[in-house]
Amino acid sequence: MYARPTQVRFRGLAICAVSAFLCATAGLAAEGSSPSDAQTRYQQDRAMCESGQSHQDRATCLREAGAALDAAKRGRLNDGQAQYQQNALIRCDALPTEERNACQARMEGQGVTRGSVAEGGIYRELITRETPSQ
Repeated sequence: MYARPTQVRFRGLAICAVSAFLCATAGLAAEGSSPSDAQTRYQQDRAMCESGQSHQDRATCLREAGAALDAAKRGRLNDGQAQYQQNALIRCDALPTEERNACQARMEGQGVTRGSVAEGGIYRELITRETPSQ
């Protein structure tokens, strides 16, 4: 039995998505890591290329694994978490000074954080007490 054209297209898209995920994972895993961590990740990527599990042709897979190792050694891979933290703090810049300081404190983890994106939002609360002036 032959697969229908829609099944073939779906499989092709699934293979492309998995390939893109694996390539991104290889690059992200090496971010902010030491040279030995980068070398370990390269060996894992290379083994995946050799086993055929990468859903890429072997030459492309090996070339991308080598490029990720080279970029990690040169410190050219961005730390995604640091960029996320920086973006969170930048969003506080539009607020007045007193509110900006409280916003930055919440973004840095002070106070209470509840919820998630899946639940519809993240709630951050920081209670500060002011002493009355006499």
